[in-house]
Amino acid sequence: MSAPHQPRVLVVVPTYDEVQSLEPTVRGLLAAAPEVDVLVADDASPDGTGELADRLAAADSRISVLHRPIKDGLGRAYLAGFAWAAERGYDVVVEMDADGSHPASALPSLLDALAADARCGVAIGSRWVSGGRVVDWPLPRRLLSRGANSYARILLGAPVRDLTAGFRAYRASALAGLDLDSVDSRGYCFQIDMTLRILDAGWGAREVPITFRDRVHGTSKMTGGIVGEAMRRVTLWGLQRRRLRRRTR
Repeated sequence: MSAPHQPRVLVVVPTYDEVQSLEPTVRGLLAAAPEVDVLVADDASPDGTGELADRLAAADSRISVLHRPIKDGLGRAYLAGFAWAAERGYDVVVEMDADGSHPASALPSLLDALAADARCGVAIGSRWVSGGRVVDWPLPRRLLSRGANSYARILLGAPVRDLTAGFRAYRASALAGLDLDSVDSRGYCFQIDMTLRILDAGWGAREVPITFRDRVHGTSKMTGGIVGEAMRRVTLWGLQRRRLRRRTR
């Protein structure tokens, strides 16, 4: 009997000015899941993050670096990582922040959730399911995240409690069936956009509880423009989906 196929896993870590947090994040990730590969997608960080990533890659064959010419948004960085993974035949593609907020210790649980259900297209590290929690966030930030997720879930009719979660594992075959060229979400609404596309394509989503921590180094990339983009797009998508449902009754 042949041995079962061991999925090839690529963790995409987008960076912009993460020179202080990148190395401990990558080291922790590879300690938690030594079998995975890591792709650092750096958007021409002026603080030297790209150069640090090159040094890490030179010392460890599991690490690669994708240098992007400009700061072009979280969504674009992940799409570039998805394409890089597809070209090299990876079976699973993971999204993970470089700032230490996503617990590397939870990665095996995400991969197990994906492996346990052949119809699961994405396993999501969720803050807002039973067992999940957020520490270090001030109350206004916590309320903003909870409120935004509730608004999106209700308006879109999506059975996911943490639609904006950025720590997630995609089945590569699910990504391959999507029209990723049409994705133009750049900020955190990229996560909502991708979740809807996975669900609309007939794949399932599973949420795995995680403990999310605020970044230790650097500054948050959350801006009013990113929040505004998410609100506008979610509202538009929700109205479009309601109109579609009325037509198909």
